[in-house]
Amino acid sequence: MLWRVADDVQVNERLVIPAAELSWRFSRASGPGGQGVNTTDSRVELSWDLGGSDLLPPSLKERAAERLAHRLVHGVLTVVASEHRSQLRNREAAAARLAGLVAGAIAPPPRVRRATRPSRGSVERRIADKKRRSQTKRNRRPDDY
Repeated sequence: MLWRVADDVQVNERLVIPAAELSWRFSRASGPGGQGVNTTDSRVELSWDLGGSDLLPPSLKERAAERLAHRLVHGVLTVVASEHRSQLRNREAAAARLAGLVAGAIAPPPRVRRATRPSRGSVERRIADKKRRSQTKRNRRPDDY
């Protein structure tokens, strides 16, 4: 899939961040690229104003803001991609990274684990295995101990 600067970002099957809410910045990247690294703006910064967006319902926006609090600067989520030599591939990487972050942030919380106890049989088998292993190691020792 080719990403142009004006493309939307598909977060999941029901959520698409429209291009009008995205802000792209391009700059020169360090790293691989040979002589071209000095002339091409291949580093990509993609920003989305989570706080100012009306895309998400208030409950999801609150959940996302809470989970992404360490990444938000004044309510704006920014991702950077500079691992590829071409700007196009870095755009794709930045869009995929943003989509993954937002999808993870709005995902429902996992089900709470109910504490359970091991069965008596499993405990007995574990203890028997430990005793058997202990005996095996004891049999390997020299007799003078």
